[in-house]
Amino acid sequence: MKTDIFLNRYPTIDLHGFDRESARVATDDFVSENLILKNEIIVIIHGIGSGIVKASVHESLRVNKNVIEYKTDNFNSGCTIIKLKI
Repeated sequence: MKTDIFLNRYPTIDLHGFDRESARVATDDFVSENLILKNEIIVIIHGIGSGIVKASVHESLRVNKNVIEYKTDNFNSGCTIIKLKI
């Protein structure tokens, strides 16, 4: 996935302070909303911490049939870039 280094131009959600289940629900809702809005690239900020929120986000993205691919940002391991099937 080729992405722009200026991630602030993409729709973003910040999950700092969320627990595992809240992060999963917020991720699913964020993906659904951006599918409706036809945004192909979105960004989820999950932070680094102990990795629980990141793991929950990645699991949710892995099973979502509308997600083409996702990856942790090369410059900031606290966020994930997602490409959606539009």
